Amino acid sequence: MAAPRVVVVGSVNIDLTLRCLRLPAPGETVAGGAFASVGGGKGANQAVAAARLGAAVSFIGCVGDDAFAEQALHGLRAEGIDCSRLQSMTGSATGIALVLVDRRGENCIAVASGANALLSAAQIDAAAATIAAARWLVCQLETPLPAVQRALHIAAAAGVAVLLNPAPAQALPDELLRQVNLLVPNASEAALLAGCPVTDAASAIVAAQRLRQRGARAVVVTLGARGAVIVDQLGAEHCPALPAEVVDTTGAGDCFCGALAVAQAEGRSLRDAVRLAQSAAARSVSVPGAQASMPRREQLAWA
Repeated sequence: MAAPRVVVVGSVNIDLTLRCLRLPAPGETVAGGAFASVGGGKGANQAVAAARLGAAVSFIGCVGDDAFAEQALHGLRAEGIDCSRLQSMTGSATGIALVLVDRRGENCIAVASGANALLSAAQIDAAAATIAAARWLVCQLETPLPAVQRALHIAAAAGVAVLLNPAPAQALPDELLRQVNLLVPNASEAALLAGCPVTDAASAIVAAQRLRQRGARAVVVTLGARGAVIVDQLGAEHCPALPAEVVDTTGAGDCFCGALAVAQAEGRSLRDAVRLAQSAAARSVSVPGAQASMPRREQLAWA
């Protein structure tokens, strides 16, 4: 079977990661351990996840003109990702994320968007043919909303399915949601978009149903260790989390989204795709780092 074509519009960061025994409280300094400088950014993470699972991936985004850009591009190209639409912005810095990870694998992250904030609708228009040739378009919200809206519009006009990971959370118009085939928020993102609390699977289903009413055709709410819920035209279902040895949760949600896009692009049902994405995410949390933790297809029980 030919590799399904997936286009990712999104962010590229370099993650400066420090492992520590516990996350510091405000005003507190804690002793750190291992430090690493590695590729990150939700868009790039999802692109790497999809590429390692067998998709032919093209990436649309921005980097700066600094050494971090060279590092990021080298990492993406090494995964076979088409970076011809990844533009270097003169005089700008590549996006940076400062990541602290504790001994339980929990993390806290601060991000400087840098060149990611410069992605424009005009750049998306220039890549319209790339989007139109894809089977799935994957977007997040670490780049400007007008660029994301333009990408979704081009995809809808070309009959390309859209997966939107609405992170970081922000208010979105119903017009945008109506162009989304698969909306994949976490609990806090679903709560903000739906306007109701999300504390467990039952409340996640309520939020997902509201988001379908607003226009998204299918919704998968990720709940971390509590699994995920699916709400689509077939109804609602809770998918419990798979067992995992947690070392580092950084990038686990991105792994889930990338894997979900590949499984859907291969023509699998949404429920089968969610379970496959859960298996990929469970594997990813057992390995430190974001892009480094994305599993390869041969490491998973993907038929």
